[in-house]
Amino acid sequence: MNARPPARPPLRLAHLVHPVVVAPGSDLVAAQPVTFATMDLARKFAAGAVEVELWAVQYRDEERIPLPPAFARAPDLQRSVRDVASFQERRKLALMRDLLDALHAASASDILIYTNVDIALQPHFYLTAAALISRGHDAFIINRRTIPGRYQRVEEIPLMWAEVGEAHRGWDCFLFDRSLYPRFRLGDACIGSDWIGRMMITNMAALAQRFAVFKNLHATFHIGNDKAWSAGEFRDYAEHNKNECGKTLEEFDRLYGPFDRKGLPGKFFNRFPGHEA
Repeated sequence: MNARPPARPPLRLAHLVHPVVVAPGSDLVAAQPVTFATMDLARKFAAGAVEVELWAVQYRDEERIPLPPAFARAPDLQRSVRDVASFQERRKLALMRDLLDALHAASASDILIYTNVDIALQPHFYLTAAALISRGHDAFIINRRTIPGRYQRVEEIPLMWAEVGEAHRGWDCFLFDRSLYPRFRLGDACIGSDWIGRMMITNMAALAQRFAVFKNLHATFHIGNDKAWSAGEFRDYAEHNKNECGKTLEEFDRLYGPFDRKGLPGKFFNRFPGHEA
C-alpha cells in the first residue's frame, strides 16, 4: 500500500493593526472596538482552514487599548513621522516602515496583512484571502465598502455585516507574501495621510509575481466616510508622503523599470516632473 503524502500545513496569516489613543468625539472611538471584534470573529470563522495571528502595535508611552485575548502585541513603536520631518500641525503618525518591520520581525507567517485601524472585517475575510492566495496572488489589496455612519456599537456588528454598503476606491487593506518584504522601500512615509496607499502599491506591484487590486469584494467595511486626514492643515503630510513615494518610484524605475506608464505603479509617474506618459 502506498503511503499517503504528508498533509500540507495550513496557510498562516499574520494581521497587524495600529490602535491609537484618540480624543472623545473621534470616529475611532466607535470604529476601533468594531475592528478588533470583527478581526477576532473572522479568525474564529477561519479556524481549521487557515491559521490567523492577530497583532497590534502601539507607542511605548501610550495607555494600552483593550484588545480581545487573541491579540498579541508587537514591540512598541519608538518614533513617529514628526521625528523625521517638520509639519505645520504636529501629529503622531506612525511610519509604515516601522509598522511592517514590527510585524515581519514578530511573526513567521506566510502572508502579512496590514489594515487601517478603522477597517472592519466580514466573517469570511481570511478565507477570502486564502482563496485569492491559492489562485497565485502573492500581493493584493482589497478595497473596503462604506456602510452608514449610524452604526456605533459592537453589538450592532451583525447589522453591519448585513449592509451591502458602497464601493470605495481608497486603499486600506494590504496583503503580501512575507518573502517580498525585505525588498520593500517605504522611506519615511506615514500612515494617516494621502499617498500611503500609492506607496504600498508601488512596492507590491513592483515586487510581486501576481499583484491585484480587488475593488468589489464584500470582505471589509468602514463605518461612514469621514475624511479627517484630508483637512487643509494636514496637506503637508500628504506632500511629505508624495515626496517619499517619488523617491521609491525613482529607485524601482532604475532597478526594475521602466514601468508601463498605463499600469501599476507606472501610471503614478505622471504626478512627478520628468516622468509624464
